[in-house]
Amino acid sequence: MPVPMDAFDDVRPATDCLDLLREPVAAALRDWRGSVPVEEIRFVDTDPEIADTERLVEHYGAWLLEQSANCVVVAGKRAGEVTLAACLVLSHTRVDVNGAVRRQLGARKASFAPMDTAVGDSGMEYGGITPIGLPAAWPILVDAAVADIPYALIGSGSRRGKLIVPGKALAELPGGTVLEGLGVA
Repeated sequence: MPVPMDAFDDVRPATDCLDLLREPVAAALRDWRGSVPVEEIRFVDTDPEIADTERLVEHYGAWLLEQSANCVVVAGKRAGEVTLAACLVLSHTRVDVNGAVRRQLGARKASFAPMDTAVGDSGMEYGGITPIGLPAAWPILVDAAVADIPYALIGSGSRRGKLIVPGKALAELPGGTVLEGLGVA
């Protein structure tokens, strides 16, 4: 089921709202090179107070759990080196940090990145981090279930607003790898 765009009061092409996006996200949309046209990416203006998944579900309905994806930043460590990566999983699942992420990064240990590191290094707000516009050196791990849905509701880089993005576009992000089992129940 695609995201019901009529469930939201204000849905516009994301390229018409670049001034509402954090600069790394706006820059990524201005320079978009994916096979999915950038015009298919939409911005939904939402209240920052309901940015967290639980609050969004309370406001818009349970359908959102199957159509939204959370992006979390993880830190993989090996021999004193730290690799930051973004993981995108459906909202009703959690990231398999100690299994899929650790193996994919070739890390001895993996954990959620500290909030100040995730925010500072991404240039985005906590609770709104999105895989679009992250630093080029970061691997972006996308759960296969996210890549398979027609559209996913994801963060916009800030707590204000969300992006509606075709799953195929998320699978094709620069530095992206689609992984089965990244999101677990």
